[in-house]
Amino acid sequence: MGNVQLRHMKGLSPFRKIALGTWQTAYDPSIYGGMRFRMEKAMEYIKKFRARYGKKLTVTHLVTKALALALKACPSANAIVRFNRIYLRQAVDVSVLVVITHEDSDRVDLSMAKIKNADEISLLEMVTKLEGRVEKVRSGKDKELEQTRQSMRWIPGFLMNFFLKTLSFFMFTLNLNLTWLGLPRDAFGSAIVTNVGSLGLSTAFVPLVPYSRVPIFIAPGEAYDAAVVDDGEIKVGKIMEINATFDHRLIDGHHAMVMAKVFKQILESPFEHLDPVDGEPEEPKAGEEEKPAEEKPEEEKPEEA
Repeated sequence: MGNVQLRHMKGLSPFRKIALGTWQTAYDPSIYGGMRFRMEKAMEYIKKFRARYGKKLTVTHLVTKALALALKACPSANAIVRFNRIYLRQAVDVSVLVVITHEDSDRVDLSMAKIKNADEISLLEMVTKLEGRVEKVRSGKDKELEQTRQSMRWIPGFLMNFFLKTLSFFMFTLNLNLTWLGLPRDAFGSAIVTNVGSLGLSTAFVPLVPYSRVPIFIAPGEAYDAAVVDDGEIKVGKIMEINATFDHRLIDGHHAMVMAKVFKQILESPFEHLDPVDGEPEEPKAGEEEKPAEEKPEEEKPEEA
């Protein structure tokens, strides 16, 4: 089995062939877009979810789930380029960028927490898995990740560009499974979420990372109060901006439209599309500490960045 489970995409449109021939790597074809979402219902959903399940649901989880479902609705966007051909991924895995701080210094590091089959699991499962992944990453208990990070320290700076390009070639272009070298399989997944709202930013665009072969980066900002119009009346509403960076060789306006519709459904109508939150609160599972439900989600920064 290769590094990634893939299926060759056939019958490409003329535009897609031209796009593949125009841009050689993800350094070239970045396109950007953004949307504003009403977040009143999402904030209410977060509060009720916490009360029922005793889990610390955040905006990051909602965006990650929305992204996974958007890729499920638009499978041709869940792809990578190999040998100037498009290959479709057979699973929807989404990564969340995690900030790692060091107590003994002001040095800050970044890493990934990947959720496998994010489109198929429930939101509760996603929260639980992401909590576990983030904890392992921040505590240094993720063996594969720590082995990779330690290996990177031995690469001289002047060789890093060559090393990353070579590594990407073997892992994605040749699609080789390099777990025997201590490298995790498909470390980045289909798309990446980086919550710039946890940094106090309402809007930001993030760059594609060529060696990761990830064609979609999503950056949700901090929710804020803004003037909105409801039934012809101006009132104060809760708004959040989400900006995206796409690889134009794989994704165009049609894909963005389909995915934007899914994001709108999930974030503005979460009660209809996500886990049920009505009913009696559920008892926390053995070994899990109950989280306070009265916290206001809009005032709390997500743990994942």
